[in-house]
Amino acid sequence: MSFPKKPVDNVRSAKTPEEVLSRIREVFGDAVSAELRERKGGKEDRVGFYDAWLSVPKEEFLNLVDTLAEFDFPQFHVISGNDDGDVVTLYYHFTLFQVAGRGKRIGVNVSVPVDKKDLVMPSLFSRIPGVEYSERETREMFGVDFDGLPNKALVFLPENWNESIKPWRRDEAGPSAGDVRELS
Repeated sequence: MSFPKKPVDNVRSAKTPEEVLSRIREVFGDAVSAELRERKGGKEDRVGFYDAWLSVPKEEFLNLVDTLAEFDFPQFHVISGNDDGDVVTLYYHFTLFQVAGRGKRIGVNVSVPVDKKDLVMPSLFSRIPGVEYSERETREMFGVDFDGLPNKALVFLPENWNESIKPWRRDEAGPSAGDVRELS
């Protein structure tokens, strides 16, 4: 699967952050929450870029990324995450219009709650192969499996690591005191 070959007609000329968020609201309605923040700086305190903060259910995640691709290739940066009790919240960080110049670039931050009873997330690998190491890291540290990721080998943990222990989890899957050694 890859991104759409060309932008949808009604968004072809849309380049402002407001138009991007308007399209997302049009496609997803209440399924996606969206907030836009201005980032100002410089001597004149002008808008340098925008941050869009989106929250989406995992079932709509790939559709959201495809919608972003209607405007520009979503430049992927990294996945971060947090153990939030019953869910592991993943945060995907992208940029749209990276080379468009001051005041036009949009940082896109997408949060996706993944229920611990079903720690499977659709992989972005078929659309953005550069996501591989972030997905592998997230898999080994949080225990989130990525459906469609071809290589699921460990990246940071040693080969003999007990894969039932997830270092960034705060529940019973996280490391116990016996799993942590003194670093002195």
